[in-house]
Amino acid sequence: MPVFTYEGRNAAGDLAKGEIAASNEKDALAKLRDQKISSSKVKPKKKKFKFKLPVGRVPEKQIVIFVRQFATMIDAGLPLVQCLDLLGAQEPHKGFQKIILAVKAEVESGSTLADALSKHPKTFDDLFVNLIAAGEVGGILDTILNRLAAYIEKAMRLKGQVKAAMTYPLGIMVVAFVVVFGLLWKVIPVFEQMFAGFGNAALPKPTLIVIAMSDFVAGYWWLILGSIWGSIRAGKIFLATKRGRIMFDAFILKTPVIGSLIRKVAVAKFTRTMGTMVSSGVPILDALDIVGRSAGNKTIEAAIMYTREKISEGRSMAEPLMETKVFPKMVVQMIAVGESTGAMDTMLTKIADFYEEEVDLAVTSLTSLLEPFIMVFLGGVVGGLMIAMYMPIFSMAGNVKS
Repeated sequence: MPVFTYEGRNAAGDLAKGEIAASNEKDALAKLRDQKISSSKVKPKKKKFKFKLPVGRVPEKQIVIFVRQFATMIDAGLPLVQCLDLLGAQEPHKGFQKIILAVKAEVESGSTLADALSKHPKTFDDLFVNLIAAGEVGGILDTILNRLAAYIEKAMRLKGQVKAAMTYPLGIMVVAFVVVFGLLWKVIPVFEQMFAGFGNAALPKPTLIVIAMSDFVAGYWWLILGSIWGSIRAGKIFLATKRGRIMFDAFILKTPVIGSLIRKVAVAKFTRTMGTMVSSGVPILDALDIVGRSAGNKTIEAAIMYTREKISEGRSMAEPLMETKVFPKMVVQMIAVGESTGAMDTMLTKIADFYEEEVDLAVTSLTSLLEPFIMVFLGGVVGGLMIAMYMPIFSMAGNVKS
């Protein structure tokens, strides 16, 4: 309800001022009359501006440290509330500190740890909460916390590898565009003025093409930059739609080099997450639901959800996974062996270890393959521009010599 400030006089004629909560100014005056205060001034209370530093998302590294320390304290026999109190007091990240202390307050009031964590979904996802719930029910919270820490560390490493593989070529291409754009916009016009001063001598065709490109960039640079920005914006809008995301994710899996890498990353993430959850006692249908929603690729998510649906009908995991044709045959066969031997969690962990090594090798190979290609491309474009501009100079020097 809005708050109003007032100034007036009470029944004794003394000056009275203060604050009163009311739905509007008329309501405030009516309440003051009931209190026998004749008010001459009633106005809404001004809100004080409070500056808050943005805390942003909690880094995964901070979560890993928190989980490791939490596991050590639980293993040492410290009460849950005391662990959270100590961890919150020493947490350097202010946003994460508030979350830990809020979780502690919820636990103190009678909530389970899993329920308290679930109220902060941006920091603790479904996987985290479900594993904690399984650890609380099974009385193995310290073991679950150590598994969680190991899982998050491996997921961070996998994400870092993919990011490095994608960022390097993209960064080089951006640099190449900036260099070529700068040459055409600022450097080539200097040569064009110099050639114009030599008269109407016929220039080589490559030189004329480069000059025409330079004139276009100089005259329509705003159109070029606007088109690039518009294309990026349109791409983001397209990917924000459900159909656009499905089409893009299906396409990316079919690309020659990147598609293979994305598929290996998806297999590693799927098997690592499933292995962690199954070994922690999370029901397989719940585990598949969480893994599917966190897959990061709509094609793979659809395959996992299809598998979950078929398992709920009484089928094994391997058969529907094979029907989706998304996961490699070797992976499906190893899962089938794990199902038949009752060692599903062990088999999933082995598959994850193998595919994480495969991702590491794929990223190294991709970087090694791209480096010479990018250098040749960049050198060829920049060198081609400069050669085209120096050709008339070489021609003039040859004429003078003859």
